[in-house]
Amino acid sequence: MKQKLFALLLGVCLFLTALPVSAKAPAPVKNRLLFVPHDNRPISDEQTADTIRKMGWDILVPPDEMLGSREQPGNPEEIWQWVEQNAPTAEAAVVSSDSLLYGSLVGSRKHTYTQEQIDSRVARFDAFKKANPKLKLYVFGSIMRTPRSGDASGLMEPGYYQSYGSDIFRYTALTDKQETEGLTRREQKEYDFLARLIPKAALADWLNRRNKNFAASKELIQFTRQGDFNYLVLGRDDNAPYSQTHMESRHLAAAGVDLGISRFQTIAGIDEVGLLMLTRAVNDLTRTVPFVYVRYNWGRGANTIPSYSDEPISASIHDHIIAAGGMQVSGPQKADLVLLVNTNPNGKTYEGNDRRNDGTPREGTKYFADIVSESVAAGYPTGIGDIAFANGADNALMEMLKNRGLLFKLRAYAGWNTATNSTGFVLGQGMLAMKMTDDAQDQLLLTRYLDDWAYQANIRPIIGRQLGWLRGTGAYASLDTKLPAVEARATRMMRRFADDNLPPFNELQYLEVTFPWNRMFEAKYDFTPPFDFETYKAEHPAA
Repeated sequence: MKQKLFALLLGVCLFLTALPVSAKAPAPVKNRLLFVPHDNRPISDEQTADTIRKMGWDILVPPDEMLGSREQPGNPEEIWQWVEQNAPTAEAAVVSSDSLLYGSLVGSRKHTYTQEQIDSRVARFDAFKKANPKLKLYVFGSIMRTPRSGDASGLMEPGYYQSYGSDIFRYTALTDKQETEGLTRREQKEYDFLARLIPKAALADWLNRRNKNFAASKELIQFTRQGDFNYLVLGRDDNAPYSQTHMESRHLAAAGVDLGISRFQTIAGIDEVGLLMLTRAVNDLTRTVPFVYVRYNWGRGANTIPSYSDEPISASIHDHIIAAGGMQVSGPQKADLVLLVNTNPNGKTYEGNDRRNDGTPREGTKYFADIVSESVAAGYPTGIGDIAFANGADNALMEMLKNRGLLFKLRAYAGWNTATNSTGFVLGQGMLAMKMTDDAQDQLLLTRYLDDWAYQANIRPIIGRQLGWLRGTGAYASLDTKLPAVEARATRMMRRFADDNLPPFNELQYLEVTFPWNRMFEAKYDFTPPFDFETYKAEHPAA
C-alpha cells in the first residue's frame, strides 16, 4: 500500500514538473521611477530627471524622439506602449496626461483628435492601473493656457491666434468675470462686440479643443476618486485672474473638492509640476514629510501676484509644498528647507531682459541678500526662489551672493521662467537635496546658475539683439539657418561668463550650448568631454 501511494505521489510530482512554467512578471527595481514628461524640452525632460539621478536613484524616461518636440507633437500610442512595457520594473510612475492623451503639452493645444480617440486613451489609465495594482501612480496634466496675445503664444497655438489672440483672451476674461461677479454695462457692450469680431469658426475650434481637455480632466478626477491614482495635479498653464484658464480651473477644483488636497489639486503653473510629482513619489516611497519654512523679501512679499499667474505667490507656494508631499512650518529651526523668496517690495514682477535688471541694486536687494546670509550662517538648509524677474535671475542679487561667497552654500536655487515655475522647481530640488551628496547639490546649482543667471538673464537678451548681424535666415522664435552661429556664440559667451562668475568646475571647459527647439527661449547644456582616441587605446589595448 505504501509503495502504491509513493508511486502515485511520484507520478503527480513528475506531472506537475512537466507542466510549462508561466513567466513571472519582473519584480520592481528598488528606487526606480518611471517618468513621462510633457515634452522633451531640456527643463521638462533632462533637467527634471537629472534631479532624481543625483540622489543615486534610477529613472526611466521615454526616448526623446517619442516625446513631443518643436517639430512634432509626440505619439500617444508609442508612449502608452513604452509605459506599459516598463511599468512592472518600477516602484512608482509619474506621467503626463498631456503626453498620454495628445502626445505633449503643445499637442494638447493644437491636436485634431476626435472625442472617441481621447475617450479611449482616458479609459486606458484605468486599465493600466488594474494591470499594475501595486504601482504607485502620480498623474499631472494641464488646464490649457490662455495667452494674452498671438505674440505671447510663442507660435504654439493654432494659426488664427496670431490675428485674434488678444481678442480671444479678452473675450474669455469677460466670460470668466461675468460668471463670478457680473459685467458692467460697458463691459457687456465690449463682450458683445468681441463675440461679433472673432471669427466664429476660430472661436469654435479653440473652445472645442478646450472642452475635450476639460472633459478628460473631469474623468481623471473620477479615476482619482476610485483609487487609480496616488495623486493628481492639474496645473494652470500661463493664466491671469480673469481668463478661460482660471474659469476652467474653478470648475475642475469644484469637481474634485471631495478628494481634498491630500489627493488632488489644481495649482498655478505647469512646467514645474513634473518635478513636484517626482518629489512626492520619492517622499512617499521613503516615508518622508519634509518641513518647509518660507520667508519673503520685505514689502508686498507673500501677497505678490506675479506675471502669468492668477493668485498671490504665497498661495502657489503653499499648494506646491502640499503637492510635493511636504508641510509648511512657521519657523526655520526644524525645517528641512528654508525657502527664501526674492520679490520686489512693490509687488510687481518684471521680465528678465527689463532695463531694471542691469545689476544695479534696487530697493530690497541688500535686505534680501542679508536674509540669505543670516540663514546660511545659522546653518539652515537654504533655497532661493528668485522671482523678482520672470524668465531670468535678478542680476543685482546674484552679484551680491557671488561677492559674499554664498552661491554654493545654498541647497537649491531657481529663477528660470515664470514665478511659479521657479518656486516649484526650487521646492522640488530643495526637498530632495537632503538625499544628495554636496557634490550632487553643487551640480544642480551649477546648471541653474548657467541657465537662469548666465543665459536667461544676460546672454539670451544680448544674442537676441545681435541676431540681425549673423549670417543666414531665422529669428528669435525660429533660428533656422542662424542656428549654428547662435550656438557657437552662446557657447563662447557662456564659458566667458562662467570664468568670470563661477568656481572653476572641471566640466565647464567642455560646456556646449545647443537649442534643440530651434528657438532662443530655452537652451541645453552639455558637459561631455570630446572623445580622445589615444586615451581610449591606452585604456583598451585589445581594441
